[in-house]
Amino acid sequence: MRKLIIPFLLLFLSTCLPVSGADISLQSHAPARYTVVKGDTLWGIAGKFLKNPWQWPQIWQLNRQKIANPDLIYPGDVIVLTRENGVPVLRLLRGSALPTVTLSPKVYAEPSSFRAIPSIPPEIIEPFLTQPLVVANDALNKAPRIVAAQDHRVILGAGDIAYVSGLGDSQQNRWQIYRPGKMLVDPVSHESLGREAVYLGIARLVRKGKPATIQIVQSTQEINIGDRLVSAPEETVPVFIPHAPEKPVSGEIISAFGGITEFGQNAIVVINRGKRNGIDNGAVLALYRRGNDFDIKAETEGGVKLPLERYGLILVFRTFDKVAYALVTTITRPVHLYDLVKNP
Repeated sequence: MRKLIIPFLLLFLSTCLPVSGADISLQSHAPARYTVVKGDTLWGIAGKFLKNPWQWPQIWQLNRQKIANPDLIYPGDVIVLTRENGVPVLRLLRGSALPTVTLSPKVYAEPSSFRAIPSIPPEIIEPFLTQPLVVANDALNKAPRIVAAQDHRVILGAGDIAYVSGLGDSQQNRWQIYRPGKMLVDPVSHESLGREAVYLGIARLVRKGKPATIQIVQSTQEINIGDRLVSAPEETVPVFIPHAPEKPVSGEIISAFGGITEFGQNAIVVINRGKRNGIDNGAVLALYRRGNDFDIKAETEGGVKLPLERYGLILVFRTFDKVAYALVTTITRPVHLYDLVKNP
């Protein structure tokens, strides 16, 4: 049974010191009270109160040290906007008429019949959370390999039996199937950032041996002789807290799920910045489009470069050393490959 652990993370990672009320940009139509309903997300509710949703911890007046014993929020709970000494503050009124409490995130494993609101739509990012996505250049070459199949088949799908070399004495019963994909290259430095691993499906171990026998349980596309197996992790959705990066960040979108060059809201994109650049899960980055160069003949003889145009936001949910995967959350125009990402 798949376990889904997605808290309603009403606190973004904040800085060590609270900010003043003047720094909090409220929406002009921010409600005085909002009743949470099923289907709400943190990102959506934050946008009802704040012009900058990543400022959510500021309006709760909490810093990193105070996030110790947090609470969840559920459908039926009421978020109340008040002011203390002129500073906007949010409070939580439990739907069960419990007293108003200070709100902060907490992680629980819950039955699906009574689950806290997630931070962003889980059905969009969940398939990307347990897949390797990016591997070292030769990592898959060392992984167990499909060497044959029943009835001499060369193209496999769900239900088919195949034979694998390289499993050894592994006690793992569930395996993910991959094929090496394209190399990710930094468009500026031309450094190789890793190779994408193309996810093909799930297999279960039927019998150990040399070769071992597996059955394909699920396939997203055709599986071939020569494809590789990677041990499948437990299917849980890890916790991440959306926040603005603590360090200056400047990068580019270098790939998108599906290999397209123009994409829209809720698309999954890859940026050329990762853990080594201070990017962590939950980082919120702004999208920018480069201005075109053009000539102005009146008053100048040189070319003029237009300024960057900000047009949206992305939220990082999976990080590797050199790259990160992010969800496009808000845009006013289509996203293009090699658009810039910076601090929001």
